[in-house]
Amino acid sequence: MKKLLCSAFALALVLGAAGVSLAADTGADLYKSKCAMCHGPEGTSKMPNVPALSAAEAQGKSDADLKTIIEKGKAPKMPAYAGKLTDAQINDLVKFIRTLKK
Repeated sequence: MKKLLCSAFALALVLGAAGVSLAADTGADLYKSKCAMCHGPEGTSKMPNVPALSAAEAQGKSDADLKTIIEKGKAPKMPAYAGKLTDAQINDLVKFIRTLKK
């Protein structure tokens, strides 16, 4: 048991030194890293053909619709995130998008 605890501690030290986080990203973290560059930090996109996620049109979509768009992407610019993000992460993104409502 003592050897197992030492091994776990050593692994945590190595991961920490490498900058690897074992904590899950929040919806806000995921939005900032995956979405904000196009949709804007507050969801108020100014880019052509990129919807403002704070706008009534985006906020009027169901959670299932938003999840599908995140998973499958949307031509011509939005990439698909199925297989790149977990279902839980996609659900967290949808919840965060709801906080962007005007």
